[in-house]
Amino acid sequence: MKKYLTADEWCIIEDGFNPDNHRSSESIFSLGNGKMGQRANFEEKYSGPTLQGSYIAGIYYPDKTRVGWWKNGYPEYFAKVLNSPNYIGIDVTIDGEMLNLFICKVSDFRRVLNMKEGTLERTFKAEMSDGKQIEVSTKRFLSMADTETAAIRYSVKPLNFSGKIGFVPYIDGGVVNTDSNYDEAFWNILEMDVKGGQATLVGQTKKLDFRVAFSMRYKIYENSNELNVKPELIKKEAWIGNRVIINGTQGSTITIEKYIGVTSTLNYSPETIMVAAETQSQKAMNKGYDRMMQEHIAMWANKWKHSDIKIEGDIEAQQAIRFNIFQLNQTYTGEDDRLNVGPKGFTGEKYGGTTYWDTEAYCIPFFISTADPKVTRQLLVYRYKHLERAIENAQKLGFNNGAALYPMVTINGEECHNEWEITFEEIHRNGAIAFAIHNYIRHTLDYKYLEEYGLEVLIGIARFWSQRITFSEERGKYVMLGVTGPNEYENNVNNNWYTSRLANWCMKYAAECIEYVKRSNEQAWMRISKKLNFDEKETERWHDINNNMHYAFNEKLNIFMQQDGYMDKEQILTSQLPASERPINQHWSWDRILRSCFIKQADTLQGIYLFEDEFDTDTIARHFDFYEPRTVHESSLSPCVHSILASRIGRKEKAYEMYLRTSRLDLDDYNSEAHEGLHITSMAGTWMSIVEGFGGKRAYNGKLYLKPSIPDQWKSYTFFLTFRGHDIEVTVDAQGTTIKQHGNGQLDINVYGNDCSINDGEVRQFNRN
Repeated sequence: MKKYLTADEWCIIEDGFNPDNHRSSESIFSLGNGKMGQRANFEEKYSGPTLQGSYIAGIYYPDKTRVGWWKNGYPEYFAKVLNSPNYIGIDVTIDGEMLNLFICKVSDFRRVLNMKEGTLERTFKAEMSDGKQIEVSTKRFLSMADTETAAIRYSVKPLNFSGKIGFVPYIDGGVVNTDSNYDEAFWNILEMDVKGGQATLVGQTKKLDFRVAFSMRYKIYENSNELNVKPELIKKEAWIGNRVIINGTQGSTITIEKYIGVTSTLNYSPETIMVAAETQSQKAMNKGYDRMMQEHIAMWANKWKHSDIKIEGDIEAQQAIRFNIFQLNQTYTGEDDRLNVGPKGFTGEKYGGTTYWDTEAYCIPFFISTADPKVTRQLLVYRYKHLERAIENAQKLGFNNGAALYPMVTINGEECHNEWEITFEEIHRNGAIAFAIHNYIRHTLDYKYLEEYGLEVLIGIARFWSQRITFSEERGKYVMLGVTGPNEYENNVNNNWYTSRLANWCMKYAAECIEYVKRSNEQAWMRISKKLNFDEKETERWHDINNNMHYAFNEKLNIFMQQDGYMDKEQILTSQLPASERPINQHWSWDRILRSCFIKQADTLQGIYLFEDEFDTDTIARHFDFYEPRTVHESSLSPCVHSILASRIGRKEKAYEMYLRTSRLDLDDYNSEAHEGLHITSMAGTWMSIVEGFGGKRAYNGKLYLKPSIPDQWKSYTFFLTFRGHDIEVTVDAQGTTIKQHGNGQLDINVYGNDCSINDGEVRQFNRN
């Protein structure tokens, strides 16, 4: 764990500059607006350890797979999120000497990520080698209002001298990905145009022919007076910019405002992309920095209105939940069904930055309750549009008849992960996608989605499970062989409980949805059944598997086992692990991890979380008490589920402990990974820990349920929900719960186990039982 950030309700603050923390800060202070994002790299030159990162949503590179030896079914490539040309750069010189924070003497350094407004700000003083001192302030944002634009305001004040202040605003196309499998550059530079006051660069991916255009314009001010300066035009290989030199007077402030337009062939033709970027940068400059900022802040205010969580009495908890919500909202906005939520978002290259099962299992619960339903629908439509690829993925592994296996990692629907135990065996991802459809419909009652998209996906997934499961003559039961559950510290196991339970549920749910569509819209069913060549006998096998599935169960402990043979392992608790050996994935051999009983994330508890209504409190507690002491939580997706279940069974201290772990995972760098990028998808689990955990929020049988509790460390907390047109504000304290309801008439709700109705505009108080 590494704690160097100042606690604050609305800001992430770094006081003082330590180069050892810089790469972690580059991740933590990242910005995004759904279409593009960037790590918190400095505008000025920095020669110390850094991971330069600027990312455009939907733009990727199929990096040829690199493995020791090939296996049938391996993907040909791994889709890499691209480090795109750097458009924030502004080199600064003081009487000819380059400002470089790794070399000069830095004092009064302060970096602030303002989450309420979506801005990144820095202030510092620097002393050059000749003793000249300057004060610098810089503030930038990626516009949420005009999502193809960004703006930077960078100011320099000479403190003890008058002299020449130089600015070189530029665009650098000579970027690389640190995770390139063969150390190749992924970009060609097609066009560069530089003029006085502006520059434009067009890059092309070396494969797939994605094109992105970057245009910059700028203005220079001394104090509040705009200067008319004649720049030197600079054009190098893959690099363009302007150089301006200003005679700075001691105590005056020289400011450059840089306006950027970014466009891609996702939204423009190759012939118009360059002009479109130049139009966007001109539009930004015409608006001006202050107006752009006002419109940007207004967009963030609307997002916070629907998704904020307020915590009274615990500033670290408050800061953490807002940080997680902020990162989720700036990573995905739901405006484009070609985009999704990458596990690192716009904060780093690890994991390829593409789509995992995390979206369906963790992010959809967040977006269902904090945004317009169309946002979640877009995520589901994304998967529907990849259905044919999912069928192709299954065919490569020997499945047929329209069986669909969704990829573990993808950006276009095609599997691109190449570790065999995940690519071939971590097939539970199929179940997460099916459950997300169920989760969406039970919250929105949008059954139309089934007819339009969802049922085809459910049938493809059910067909896969039906073929993947085999019948054991020895047991007289159906079995699931050779799988890896969410707990990736156990590979190639038989009868993983989570995978088997989820597979059975998928077939049962698909059959129920078929019957629903038959009843509600026979014409739609006829269309779907004909398109899929569906045989009514298929559901007979699904039902037979459901009724005769083998689950690993320990009679003595009266609990479901992770998988067959789990108790053959030496049963050691995490409390017996020396701190010096944690995390074990950075200290132990893979062989030792696989032979141990330690769990990366408890997939049995993950299944109980999904199907909680099927288990009583004692059963949940028995499983929790067995698996929690064996779980090392070295998956970022793990602590939130434990927090939710701990709340469910009344373990308040454990629930709070797990909440802090999931919410401050990156801020306090629990697993020493923040420098690689943030854990964006697991951040949704932080929201779940509060709303579904402490808040007890559920949606069953067409109704919203709340059963709030409160950690002892908090005076109160408030969260907001969007539920079928109702905007709901829920405040919880030691005495009970207050609910305010806004919009769309009467709301039927269950609070603390009691059914009630709340009218539009009404405020109701409920005492805890």
